[in-house]
Amino acid sequence: MRGRNEKTVRIARRLRVNQTDAETVLWNRIRNRQIDGHKFVRQEPILGYICDFVCRERRLIIEVDGGQHNESATDAIRDRRLIDEGYRVLRFWNNDVLGNTEGVLTMIQIELSM
Repeated sequence: MRGRNEKTVRIARRLRVNQTDAETVLWNRIRNRQIDGHKFVRQEPILGYICDFVCRERRLIIEVDGGQHNESATDAIRDRRLIDEGYRVLRFWNNDVLGNTEGVLTMIQIELSM
């Protein structure tokens, strides 16, 4: 299918308004090219999935997950499909973002430099 999927776009817009606390903390630290000038967007539809944060230029996806994603087979399939399309996927737990924000930012910066 070509073009935008309006249903997915509506869902993404709703998710931007209803971010989790961890997503808000991370977004406030990566937006406006704060990490080495790399631009991120949030709640970006890619391949029918809505990704939390994406650096399009570096094809890097960052997911911030709660406990419901623990050992999720669906997430593994999703990640595999995104990787097959040339994206790199980083996943962080909510408590890591909230409790170790600097460490998370360091991991993102390292991944962006690769």
